[in-house]
Amino acid sequence: MCGMMMKENAMNKLDKLKNEQKTLEETILTLLKTPLCDQLAIQRLKRRKLQIKDEIIKLRARLIPDIIA
Repeated sequence: MCGMMMKENAMNKLDKLKNEQKTLEETILTLLKTPLCDQLAIQRLKRRKLQIKDEIIKLRARLIPDIIA
C-alpha cells in the first residue's frame, strides 16, 4: 500500500514538473519575441527548465523498473 502511494505521489510530481516545464518554455518564447528582452532572466528560466528536465528524468527512472535480466 505504501509503495502504491509513493508511486502515485511520484506520478503527481511528474505531472507538475511537466506542466512547469511547459509554462517555462512558453514564457521563454514570449520573452524572446519582445524587442528588449532581458537576457539574464531568459538564462535563469532556461537553467530552471534544465533542472526540471533532470528531475523528470530521475523520477521516470525511479518509476520504471530496471528490466535488465
